[in-house]
Amino acid sequence: MNRMTNEPLVAERLHEGVLTLTLGRMPAHPLSRDMIRALHEAFGRAVENGSVEVIILHGPGHIFCAGHDLKEVARHRADPDEGRAYVEDLFAACCALMLDVATCPKPTIAMVEGIATAAGLQLMASCDLAYAAPEASFCLPGVQNGGFCTTPSVPVSRLIGQKQVMEMTLSGATYDAEWALANGLINRVIPASELAEFVESFARKLATRNQNAVRSGKTALRQQLELPLNEAYALATPVMVEQFMDPARRHLDWKP
Repeated sequence: MNRMTNEPLVAERLHEGVLTLTLGRMPAHPLSRDMIRALHEAFGRAVENGSVEVIILHGPGHIFCAGHDLKEVARHRADPDEGRAYVEDLFAACCALMLDVATCPKPTIAMVEGIATAAGLQLMASCDLAYAAPEASFCLPGVQNGGFCTTPSVPVSRLIGQKQVMEMTLSGATYDAEWALANGLINRVIPASELAEFVESFARKLATRNQNAVRSGKTALRQQLELPLNEAYALATPVMVEQFMDPARRHLDWKP
């Protein structure tokens, strides 16, 4: 829980197999150490919950997620030894969270209304899908603050081209939704008034699919992307065989 209010750091709503995780601490939804812990625990519960088929991650308002809580970091950095221990723990926890999101066996969808910046963009990019409003924007601003968005660029560099991610990290500039769509950072741009309905409808439909196939297929898809072509086929083929033999699979209407 947020120490300052009774608002949960991460609110959870389960409806028709779709779990929506809504980030608290408006308006920035910063990834404090407590927020990272709350998200990590929420994803852990979601994976174990047999009623959850799809996960939506939502940071409402004009900021999807502003990245790490820099005020919290600054408080700990006053003492060099304490600061290093805190920062090492923070980034280890953040890395573990991003891996949890990226490797989650259940489909994950980011719903983005505003800016996703630094580790906030890292969080969005770690999801399987991302749908954004036209007002959304995207930024890796570390270089503007004397640093470099090294860890946030890990998932981003796996979505967009090398030149594009180099420009994002070296300029620290903010990019709009159309640029993000054209470069593969997001899936679609949806009018803000229709965004929630579109994402929730898509997620509910996805929740009705054969989840055995969805989960094994999603995992194999991520794994084979890192492999040479022959190894990718060697990994994907037995997964496909098991999907065809799965008793839970719906009847196939074969047509000549």
